[in-house]
Parts: sequence; structure tokens; C-alpha cells
Amino acid sequence: MNILIFGATGPSGRLMVEQALERVHAVTAFVRNPAALSIQSEKFKVVKGDVLDLASVEAAVVGKEAVLSSLGVRKLGKNTILSDGTKNIITAMKKHGVKRFVCMTSLGVGDSKDQPAWIFRHFIKPVFLRNIFIDKEVQERLVMESGLDWIIVRPAGLTNGPRTGVYKHWFGQPTQPITSKISRADVAEFMLKQLTDDTYLQKTPGQSY
Repeated sequence: MNILIFGATGPSGRLMVEQALERVHAVTAFVRNPAALSIQSEKFKVVKGDVLDLASVEAAVVGKEAVLSSLGVRKLGKNTILSDGTKNIITAMKKHGVKRFVCMTSLGVGDSKDQPAWIFRHFIKPVFLRNIFIDKEVQERLVMESGLDWIIVRPAGLTNGPRTGVYKHWFGQPTQPITSKISRADVAEFMLKQLTDDTYLQKTPGQSY
């Protein structure tokens, strides 16, 4: 499959690129700084652009079969980077007939507000991540209203642990106890599986250990 990955230079996006190449996908990474990715493969190429620039997003989307996004922001103040960037991705996909969109947000967004650990819900999120989660709410709504074949993956707290292939995923309320963590490597694996699995089509699965 010919796929395009946004957020490819981030810690989650890099793992997504590496695992996608392992699965023999043709991978294009959309990045602001091509020098930040040194992966060498005949099936890999880098496209320079800014997700806030619609023209560069459109140019990258042309000819792709699916799009994955692990976009993140480092700014804790008010901003709309995630929602504005995602809006451009959706606009480009619809214009060029690309249907499959797998987008990573976070556990704690939308109807999963009560699922993270107490300390995250009552301290970390409202004190440190309030503005980011406000924008993630808008981001998710844009995806849900897009008309695309979307899947929104909501991972718990991300770690740099190994890929285990053993984790929980669910839609709605989890039926078993969950932890507050999941490795980026396992999130990458799960997101790549969504390219061809319709179990969570137009749904918002949570993911954790």
C-alpha cells in the first residue's frame, strides 16, 4: 500500500515509518525538516512541507492510498495547530479521492474523558495539557465529520518502551482494567493494522496495557 505519514519526525511517527517499511508498504513522510529522517529504503521518500500549508499537503496526498497522522504539538499555550493541520489533511484527501485516514489523538478526548488515571484527569490534563486537549477535541470532530473512512486511535500515556504486540484495545468503555501507559512502538503497530482492518472503521478505539 502507498501511504503518507504526517508527524513522521516525532517519536511515534518515526516508529510508524520503520514498521510500515517492515510491512513492505511504500512510505512517504511529510516533514518540515527532511534532514531529521535518515532512513534509507527504495520504498521510502521524504516530502518537505508544512501541515498548515494546504498546497504542500495536497501535493503530498496525490496518488496515495491511505494517510496516517501522529501529529503532535510542543506548545502548551492556546493554539490550533492540530485542528488546522488536520483540516488541511482532510481537505486534500477529499479533493484527491484518498479515503483511509488513521489519526492518533489521546485517551481522555471525547467520550473517553473518564478513562485515564485519576491524576491525569484531575491534575496533568487541566493544569498542563488543557489547551492541547481543547484542540484535540476540535481535531476529532473534524475527522468524524469528514466523510472519510476514518479511524481515530486514542492511546494512553506514551512511553518509549519496546513493541510487545500484547496490549488492550476497545471501543466505548473498556471491559477489563487498563493501565495508564502504552509504548509508542505498540501504538505504531496498532495504527498500521487499521489500514486494512475495518473493525474500528469510523470509531475511536482506545489503546493501553
